[in-house]
Amino acid sequence: MSNAAFIPCPGMRLAASVAGLAGAVFLASCMPSPTSLAIGVGAIVAVKASEERGLVTAVTDDRIWTEINARWLDNDAVMFEKLQLQVHEGRALISGIVQKPAMRVAAVRIAWQVDGVKEVIDEIEAAEPDDVGDKLQDLWIVQELRGRLLVDRKVRAINYSIESVKGTIYLMGIAQNAAELQRVIDHARDIAYVKRVVSYVRIKDAA
Repeated sequence: MSNAAFIPCPGMRLAASVAGLAGAVFLASCMPSPTSLAIGVGAIVAVKASEERGLVTAVTDDRIWTEINARWLDNDAVMFEKLQLQVHEGRALISGIVQKPAMRVAAVRIAWQVDGVKEVIDEIEAAEPDDVGDKLQDLWIVQELRGRLLVDRKVRAINYSIESVKGTIYLMGIAQNAAELQRVIDHARDIAYVKRVVSYVRIKDAA
C-alpha cells in the first residue's frame, strides 16, 4: 500500500503517501536544497497536469486527502494507522480493517466534515486486525499492479489510484473507456493472492 512508506522526517506517513503538491509541502523539510525542491515540485506539477482529472482537481484531492488523514490522526492514532484513503474528484474511498464498529462510523463522519468532499465511500471492514504478513502482501500486490499498468500501452496508468486490503484491490480514477477499465481489472485479477477487485473508476465523459 502506498501509505506504508517510511521517511525519516516530520509528517512521515502524510509526506510519504501524498502523491501530489501537498506531498511536496510536507517533504520540504527533507529536501537537501531549494533547487532540489523546485525541481521536485515542478515534476509533480507536470505529472498532475497530465492526469485526466486536471491539475486543479488533483491538487484539491491531495488537500482533501491530507486534511482527512490529519483529522483521523488527531482523533485517534489507531484510526489513522488502520485506514487507507483514496480521493479522486472529491470522492473519498475509505478502506481498511478496524476492530470497533464505532471507529468505522467516526472515520466516515470525520471524512464528511472536510471541505470539498462530495462523496464518502465506506469500504471499512470490522474484523480481526491484519498482521505484518498481510500488510507486506498487500504492498506487493499494489506495486505489482502498478508495474503491470505502467508497461501496458493501452492503459493510462497515471489516471488510476490503487489500494489493497487483505487481498482486495480497490480502484479509483478515470478510464478512457470501458475496454481500458476491463484491462486494468483483468491485470488485477491475474495477480497472485488477489481475492477480489472493487472498482470505483469513472469512465471518461460519463456523469
